[in-house]
Amino acid sequence: MVQHARVKRALVVLALSAISLRLHAQETKRVEVFGRTIVYNESGSGAPVILLHGLGADKNIWRFTTPALAAKFHVYALDQIGFGESDKPLVNYRPAMLSDFLDEFMRKLSIEKASIVGNSLGGWVAADFAIRYPARVEKLVLVDASGYVTRNVTREDMRFLNPSTLDETRAMVKRVFFNEMMHNEIVARAVYEARMRAGDGYTIDRFIDSVLRREDFLNDRLGSIKAPTLVVFGARDPLIPAADEDAMAQHIAGAKKVAIEQCGHIPELECAPAFHEAVLAFLQ
Repeated sequence: MVQHARVKRALVVLALSAISLRLHAQETKRVEVFGRTIVYNESGSGAPVILLHGLGADKNIWRFTTPALAAKFHVYALDQIGFGESDKPLVNYRPAMLSDFLDEFMRKLSIEKASIVGNSLGGWVAADFAIRYPARVEKLVLVDASGYVTRNVTREDMRFLNPSTLDETRAMVKRVFFNEMMHNEIVARAVYEARMRAGDGYTIDRFIDSVLRREDFLNDRLGSIKAPTLVVFGARDPLIPAADEDAMAQHIAGAKKVAIEQCGHIPELECAPAFHEAVLAFLQ
C-alpha cells in the first residue's frame, strides 16, 4: 500500500507538470552555435533568464521552473552542447567549453545580458561563465552547484553518474532525490528511457575525465564573481556537501544563501514551490 501511494503521488507530480507547461506556452527552437545545433525552449517575456541543466540531464529538468518564471521573465531552457536533443560532437568536454557555447548562444539570439540559473554541472558552468564573461551576467543563481572541490575523487567515485543498466539507474535515482516518493520504478524507468534517447554517455565520460584532470575548478576563482549571486541547495543533497555550498557562498562577495530542508540534489523538481519562491524573490 505504501509503494502504491508513492507511485500515485509520482503520477500526480507528472500530471501537474504537464498542466503547468500548458499554462505558459513554450516553443522549442534550434540555433546553430559554432557549427553545431543547440535545441532550447523559449517562453515568456521580460528580462532574459537562461536555465542550465546538470550532467546527464536536459532542458526538461526545468519543467516546473519554466512556467513559474515565464510569467515575469523571458525564459530560455537549453539542451547544452552534448546533451538532450542538441548535437553531441566527439570532443573533450569541460565546463569552460559550455561557457563558450553559452556566450555564442547569447550572441546568436542577440541577448546582451541575462540572469543565469544553473543546477549541478549547470551551476558550475554558470559560475565559470560569470567569471569569464562578467559583462554578460545580470544575476547568478547556483543550484546545488558542482565545481568547488574539497576532496580527491576517483573515476570509481563518479561511475554512478553514467549508468548503463536499469539497476544502476535505480541506484542513481536514490542518490539524487532525497524524498523517497521519487524512489520508484516509474521514475527510474523514465530516467533510463530519457538517457537512452539522449545518448550522452560519451559526453558524461569526457566530463568525468575533465574532473580527474582538475580542469576549471572554481575554488580559487569564486572571489572574482561580481554579479549578485544566490546559492540555493537541498539541505539533504547526498552529492554536494552542504559545507561546499556554504564555502561557495562565502567566497562570493555579497552572495545570499538558501538551504531547502528535506530536499536533495535537484530542488527544481523535488521541492519546486520552495525553490521557485527563493529564486523569484532573488530575481525580482
